[in-house]
Amino acid sequence: MTNLQTLAFFATPEHDCSYLPNRKATTMFLDPKANVSRALYNELSQLGFRRSGNHYYRPHCGQCKACIPIRVPVSEFKPSRSQKRILKKNVDISYQILPPDFHEDHYLLYEKYINLRHSDGDMYPPSREQYRSFLVDGHSSTEFVEFTLNERLVGIAVVDRLIDGLSAIYTFFDPGFESISPGTYAVLWQIEEAQRSKLPFVYLGYFIRQCQKMTYKTSFKPFHARINEIWLSEDEMKQIKALEND
Repeated sequence: MTNLQTLAFFATPEHDCSYLPNRKATTMFLDPKANVSRALYNELSQLGFRRSGNHYYRPHCGQCKACIPIRVPVSEFKPSRSQKRILKKNVDISYQILPPDFHEDHYLLYEKYINLRHSDGDMYPPSREQYRSFLVDGHSSTEFVEFTLNERLVGIAVVDRLIDGLSAIYTFFDPGFESISPGTYAVLWQIEEAQRSKLPFVYLGYFIRQCQKMTYKTSFKPFHARINEIWLSEDEMKQIKALEND
């Protein structure tokens, strides 16, 4: 059985940071030849790793600690007033869980989403090959959650089902439905699905305080953040901050 002690990891050369201007970043990748079982993937997630296609990675940026892994303990989650309104707006949304596969309508929605919402990002311009390598090719635990309203495709959440939770890989949606906040709804659905499945966590990736696009993740409360290789609750983080200020 593959375990963490036998794995090889590689660090990239410094490159421009995708999130913070005028910063350089280094990324640590798991050996792409490694056999990543569901149990190993779960361990990697607990250590703050993320998956993109066939790659498992986490930031490895020396002095910069801006990227903070974050997860929601779903048994403690309490939706805010605005999140309750979003759930109410989406009460007529239907969902279907599908295995990872290429569907032309999914890709066309992804293409529209990237072109209209992320034309300044790393995934622009979109292509079918890039879509496959990023989202379709992945892990055996991957699921595509298809959200529809009156038989019209609203959005897709790509989710990995781990041993101790769900990992939110990526969500894309029709910008024409922005008024019902499909991105936020997709996270709320994943929290509810983890509760239904008796899974303790939803892993949301990295929170970056200085990056506006990433700050939404702390709106799902309470949350845990992995700081100095330890998962801390909000109360524990406040206690540490209070001690530091004494």
